[in-house]
Amino acid sequence: MSTVVAQSLHVFGLRAHVANNIFFFDEQIIIFPSGNYCVKYNMDQKWQKFIPGSDKSQGMLALSISPNRRYLAISEIVQEKPVITIYELSSIPCRKRKVLNNFDFPVQRFISMAFSPDSKYLLAQTSPPESNLVYWLWEKQKVMAIVRTDSQNNAVYQVSFNPQDNTQVCVTGNGMFKLLRFAEGTLKQINFQRGEPQNFLAHTWVSEDKIIVGTDTGRLFLFESGDQRWETSIMVKEPTSETKNLENIQESESLIEFPTISSPVPSHEQVILASGHSQLVLPQVFAIAAYSKGFACSAGPGRVLLFEKMEEKDFYRESREIRGEPAHFEYLMYPLHSASITGLSTCIRKPLIATCSLDRSVRIWNYESNTLELFKEYQEEAYTISLHPSGHFVVVGFADKLRLMNLLIDDIRSFKEYSVRGCRECSFSNGGHLFAAVNGNVIHIFSTTSLENISNLKGHTGKVRSIVWNADDSKLISCGTDSAVYEWNLSSGKRQTECVLKSCSYNCVTVSPDAKIIFAVGSDQTLKEIADSSVLREISAFDVIYTAVVISHSGRMIFVGTSVGTIRAMKYPLPLQKEFNEYQAHAGPITKMSLTFDDQFLLTVAEDGCLFTWKVFDKDGRGIKREREVGFAEEVLVTKTDMEEKAQMMLELKTRVEELKMENEYQLRLKDMNYSEKIKELTDKFLQEMESLKTKNQVLRTEKEKQDVSHREHIEDLLDKQSRELQDLECCNNQKLLLEYEKYQELQLKSQRMQEEYEKQLRDNDETKSQALEELTEFYEAKLQEKTTLLEEAQEDVRQQLREFEETKKQIENDEDQEIQDIKTKYKKKLRDEKESNLRLKGETGIMRKKFSSLQKEIEERTNDIESLKGEQVKLQGVIKSLEKDILGLKREIQERDETIQDKEKRIYDLKKKNQELEKFKFVLDYKIKELKKQIEPRENEIKVMKEQIQEMEAELEHFHKQNTQLELNITELWQKLRATDQEMHRERQKERDLEALVKRFKTDLHNCVAYIQEPRLLKEKVRALFEKYVQRADMVEIAGLNTDLQQEYARQREHLERNLATLKKKVVKESELHRTDYVRIMQENVSLIKEINELRRELKFTRSQVYDLEAALKLTKKIRPQDVPETVPSEDVCSAVPTMRLNEQEETGRIIEMQRLEIQRLRDQIQEQEQVPGFHPLAGIRLPSLVRSEVDFEVQTN
Repeated sequence: MSTVVAQSLHVFGLRAHVANNIFFFDEQIIIFPSGNYCVKYNMDQKWQKFIPGSDKSQGMLALSISPNRRYLAISEIVQEKPVITIYELSSIPCRKRKVLNNFDFPVQRFISMAFSPDSKYLLAQTSPPESNLVYWLWEKQKVMAIVRTDSQNNAVYQVSFNPQDNTQVCVTGNGMFKLLRFAEGTLKQINFQRGEPQNFLAHTWVSEDKIIVGTDTGRLFLFESGDQRWETSIMVKEPTSETKNLENIQESESLIEFPTISSPVPSHEQVILASGHSQLVLPQVFAIAAYSKGFACSAGPGRVLLFEKMEEKDFYRESREIRGEPAHFEYLMYPLHSASITGLSTCIRKPLIATCSLDRSVRIWNYESNTLELFKEYQEEAYTISLHPSGHFVVVGFADKLRLMNLLIDDIRSFKEYSVRGCRECSFSNGGHLFAAVNGNVIHIFSTTSLENISNLKGHTGKVRSIVWNADDSKLISCGTDSAVYEWNLSSGKRQTECVLKSCSYNCVTVSPDAKIIFAVGSDQTLKEIADSSVLREISAFDVIYTAVVISHSGRMIFVGTSVGTIRAMKYPLPLQKEFNEYQAHAGPITKMSLTFDDQFLLTVAEDGCLFTWKVFDKDGRGIKREREVGFAEEVLVTKTDMEEKAQMMLELKTRVEELKMENEYQLRLKDMNYSEKIKELTDKFLQEMESLKTKNQVLRTEKEKQDVSHREHIEDLLDKQSRELQDLECCNNQKLLLEYEKYQELQLKSQRMQEEYEKQLRDNDETKSQALEELTEFYEAKLQEKTTLLEEAQEDVRQQLREFEETKKQIENDEDQEIQDIKTKYKKKLRDEKESNLRLKGETGIMRKKFSSLQKEIEERTNDIESLKGEQVKLQGVIKSLEKDILGLKREIQERDETIQDKEKRIYDLKKKNQELEKFKFVLDYKIKELKKQIEPRENEIKVMKEQIQEMEAELEHFHKQNTQLELNITELWQKLRATDQEMHRERQKERDLEALVKRFKTDLHNCVAYIQEPRLLKEKVRALFEKYVQRADMVEIAGLNTDLQQEYARQREHLERNLATLKKKVVKESELHRTDYVRIMQENVSLIKEINELRRELKFTRSQVYDLEAALKLTKKIRPQDVPETVPSEDVCSAVPTMRLNEQEETGRIIEMQRLEIQRLRDQIQEQEQVPGFHPLAGIRLPSLVRSEVDFEVQTN
């Protein structure tokens, strides 16, 4: 890659054909397209920052900025394909957020775009013949809906969203006004067009359901919910002298800007002024902008109409007309070229750039201060321009003549004209003593001093396209469409060298500083290096045509411009490979390029009407700069007549200033006398008040001393009384403590005895229960494992729901935090700006105070001298004036009293009329009362019926209450039965142990019997003894009966418990449904609260914008200090009423926002609590175990 780097510094130009091509980013910065860039321009600090377009872009078509000012959408054509690029404006530098370039539908280009109010959706309209309206969720590159807006190839001019509704959009075009709503994945039309079709050029939303639409015939319509409610026509007016200069403009841009109260930033619209002619034409409404009181619209060249809403009606009336006068409109930057720039030139002695354009204007720019120095429009198109090295003269080639002109301080004035028609190229020599002009295929050489034609250079057979002088002005190099490059010797007027290539039509030529090598570019897509009539090298342009070439004065850098608007920077000697830096600058073919004399800045112009200035340096950051021996000249040309007129004006102004000084001095003297009298009166008043206050103070002191004495006596009495009461209480409490201590000792002895008894019982119970516990733990551990698995599954479901809720909550909080952060940064900027302005104003006030003190001293000295001479005259004048004032005051009082009498008489007459009307109303109301009494009787019957229904419902409620109490009793019975079964279980286990001991004893006795197995008689006796010892018939019968009874009771209790469990499950399900409805209701309340917060924010911005407007009108901003917040102690300097009002409003709005935040936090906590309750779903479908395990299972189910 090349080490030569060019960095864009400033641009002078605006793309007029881009839809929605200018808007506000914030209160100081605007964004507009220029060349292949979007430019962020600060109106106060005058700096520019660039948002580059896409590589290989063929031009922008439309822009759109999101309502929150975070995203910018650009519609472009890149390599014959439509592309929408969305930039994130909040990042520095601006970065690409999304690129939409893969489309599933046919599209040639996107001609209009709009963001939704929440900036999540993008609306884009394609050009005919498709005419598709695309509704995008642009973050995910998802097409939500697509619809064809027109099938007759009519033009569509504008699309927009409803500012309060994401789902409603509006489309206007030729014979088209459509309202569409997004629902169920499609865009459906919700209005029906009636009447004759109009060519609707622009529209704007003035409220949630009202739209103002303008046509090409100057008609305005108000549509409400798609139906026409109002119509008016703009009156045609003859063009005035102020608007005649706009007749030659074919197409340009302007700006309507209203600080809308409901929006956070000022609203904006573009105005395209139609081509003007000498005859009257109908005003075309190309732009409409809404503001708080109504709307404004364009009404032809240099004309804007304001419409305000009529009170108590939905109609509008024309309130004001603004014409293109300097009193109403000021240039935001400076007037720019509106057509292709054909000429470019710089000079040596001044930092000036001269340009001419097909818009019939010549402009002189300053590339150091980035301003427009001079500007003049002509009747003919200007094709070429050249600036004298001194910066005082300019030669311009017009369609009819070649003019040599002076650059005066405020005008461009011609002093010599040559009959050279259609001059396409002209150039001053480096020394400035000669200039060359091209007429077809002939080059004319003129002298700057004698203004005569020195020689004519003939030899080209085609049109000459470019000429350049060598460093010492001894040679001139030219190229043309005849494929020839000639080097002319000016001393002989003949060709010195020539190079002819029939395959190439040359566009531009330049020469090296040593005049040995010529560089030429043309239609064969190469850069040629020519020396001694032969081509040394040809460097390929890689499939583009070079249109301009320039070499630095140092000879180390070459810059070329292409037909696609790019600039290529190369290092000399030229490389063989593709080693250059390419910059996408312009949106059209580059027409001219130039380097300043110090090689510091590169200047480029193109057919898109833009002028770019570039800073040139190498890759290491080292500037390629030539040393200047002398700085830039500051001299300007002024004519003698202008100087004389200005001198005369200065003399007149001086005399006027002296007269004003005399008047001011006289007024100051009068004011001093009045103020001195007022001060004396005030001092007398204050002295009298001070004496009265002193007497009051003495009286109050005596009263205070008396009260102090009485208070001391009262306190002493209270202290004595308290000491006596304390002694009595101590005696009583001591006796009570002795009695309580004796009782305590007795109770302690009892507790010791009881503790010993309970310890014995506990030891016995522990031994019996330890074995039972071991068995129960084994059984219940197995049961617990089953239940824990079920619980874990339920808890997993709950966790999943909680995660989803937390994710949604985080997203909402992130959005709110981002909005709060944006608001903080915005207001921090405002605070910083106000602090800086306050510091500056403090310095100015200090200087003014010093000046004022010095002036006061001078005034006092003068007044002392004059008072002795003119004291009597002043007194008499004062008496006369006071008497005149008294007379005027009395006359005013007489007039006011007459007026009050008339007003009271009118009021008495009106009151009499109202009394008559009220009597009529009384008669009517009496009649209505009678009718209403008749209507009351059926209503009373209905009330009786309703009361009976209420009584029935109360009876049902009582029945439900009884059922609930019965269920609670059943539950208590079940608990008692469970405890009884538990006790029975313990008894049965005791019986089982006894039986086991009995079996053991039986086994031992049986073992003893086995010893007598050889002796039958003894064996028989032993067996009989065993039977008699262990077996009883009554016991056998009782055991069998008990087993059957137990089984029946177990089955009955199990059925009863299963029924109760089913009812409890149903109740749990109903309660969970109730909790879900509560959760949905709370979420809806949360959404409504968020809407209320947004409305409060809008109201806050409305109040702040109102305060700023009032401050600007009353010029009170200089008095307010941003650090004087109402929470701190107010300073003595700030005492005006309006600033305190503003601070109180800011404090109140801040308090409201804080209360809303606390309310949101409380609702979030409530939602979390509600979600945690129904999270554990009831466990259904589990069969009850045996009666022994029922207690534990019941506890798990209820938990």
